[in-house]
Amino acid sequence: MINYGEFESAIGLNWYEIDPNLRQIMHRRLDPADLKWCEPELTRVGALVGGPIAERAEITDKNPPQLISFDRWGERIDEVRHHPTALATKRDAWTAGISGPRLRNEAARLGRTYPAIMTTALNYLLSQAETGMLCAIGMTSGVLGLVSRYAPKHLKDEFVRHLTAEDFDEAWDGAMFMTEKTGGSDLGTLTTTARRDGERWLLNGSKWFCSNVDASAIATLARPEGASDGLKGVALFLVPRFRRDGRRNGIHIRRLKDKLGTRAVPTAEVDFVDAEAHLMAGEDAAAEAALDGRGINRMMEMVNDSRHGVSVMGLGIMRRAFLESAIFAAHRSAFGRLLQDLPMMRETLVGMVVELEAAAALVFAATADDGPLARLLVPLAKFRATRRGVELASQAVEVHGGNGYIENWPVARQLRDAQCHTIWEGTENIISLDVMRALRNEQVVKMLFGSIEARLSVSATALEAARGTVAGALSELREALQFLSRAERDLAQLRARSFTAYLADVAQAALLLEEAEWELKNRASARKAVVAELFIRARLTHRPLRGITSGERVALDLFEPLTRYGEIEPARAEAALRAQ
Repeated sequence: MINYGEFESAIGLNWYEIDPNLRQIMHRRLDPADLKWCEPELTRVGALVGGPIAERAEITDKNPPQLISFDRWGERIDEVRHHPTALATKRDAWTAGISGPRLRNEAARLGRTYPAIMTTALNYLLSQAETGMLCAIGMTSGVLGLVSRYAPKHLKDEFVRHLTAEDFDEAWDGAMFMTEKTGGSDLGTLTTTARRDGERWLLNGSKWFCSNVDASAIATLARPEGASDGLKGVALFLVPRFRRDGRRNGIHIRRLKDKLGTRAVPTAEVDFVDAEAHLMAGEDAAAEAALDGRGINRMMEMVNDSRHGVSVMGLGIMRRAFLESAIFAAHRSAFGRLLQDLPMMRETLVGMVVELEAAAALVFAATADDGPLARLLVPLAKFRATRRGVELASQAVEVHGGNGYIENWPVARQLRDAQCHTIWEGTENIISLDVMRALRNEQVVKMLFGSIEARLSVSATALEAARGTVAGALSELREALQFLSRAERDLAQLRARSFTAYLADVAQAALLLEEAEWELKNRASARKAVVAELFIRARLTHRPLRGITSGERVALDLFEPLTRYGEIEPARAEAALRAQ
């Protein structure tokens, strides 16, 4: 079992080696042939992220990017200057293959298909150090996907070559500029225009939140001349940092945002002034394709990937919040006892573990499913992991007491960074509405409920009662969905967030039961079964008097194996869970 008392700080540890839950996820989901080459990479990245990258993150946060609008001759340059720690981290992350191409190329050299779950695991590790840095490098794969599918043929080779370059100095990173001052999530109100000029387009307008503003390849939306109003009238464009003749493109940065957190990535207000752009509507698409009404659909392909990335950021915050809290509680004393020995602190730390592992189950499941079901799992993962990221970061501040509120301790920044993730790529309200839209499709509904039912087909006797509780909740969800499908519009929207939260609870519970059965069969341990039971009790079970009069002592009696990742014999788990 892990002894947190041996560590002075989370910084300096190997964050893969000290995360048995992540290791178990990778062992369970990866093909053994892939695990053989992936695990050494995860171990190497775990040391890099937990060591120099985590150390630099504290410095970068206090030295955010600066905008240099003009050179000494008064010529406009709109240059974003980064602190050396940010540049060193970006280079290290790219070279290591975190959201970069190196590991994808390595898989190809080995004759393997690169496992998508590796990207999630690597991004999860980086997010524990600095979620802003993940934003700065993570959008590249999304832009690459759009370029590969929709860029004009004469540009595709050049952009793909730079977006997949292993050499950092040759590499281009990507960005997505969508939000305008007139509306954030309401993209149908955008006012940026696109005018045809020979083989290129010229964009004019303003974007309000542009993260990774100095990227080399920017995906954005604009309304071509003659297009209709609303979402059907927008088209997808690729805006390079430099024009074809090598001059700086018409991307004018008004100012960098003075943000609460995620300071490693520069976010700005941008004016497009005759910015050279290229229509993204297919390899050989004619100019008329700008009016085909599919621009928003193409952009949403990247948005869904980006949403999943933001869910990973929230999960990384959760993990860092727990790790810092566990280490602090193993050192700090109060009332003559270590914090970790006090009953309510044990309850807090066990609760953090349960929420962390439930969120991890959902986030990694959203990675593994790349079919239509991802249309629901991704927003659910974003909805749940980002909110819990804020909550666990807040708990970590409280665990640290006054120290947690001070900026030279690590958890204050985690709380500041976490709040961004509930907003990026859609607030909870927007996500809830998106979930309800997806559920209008009967095929998606069948797939969703079928997937949950499949994960409830656990055979272990120890999981039978928990399985019954989740099955009952699933039945309630069906009834709730039927009600909402018949309800008038405003009432249905009023209930959308509650339904989405319930759906996330049931999905997480089913995934935890699936993990618990695997662990019972392969490790003869009931630790994950206890985690699943605690989650189900907290989220899906009505407990008389809120459990106050119960004799259950799981947080006290199983504290060590739950928080330190030890094995739990099934009989011991059963006795602890059934105590009344």
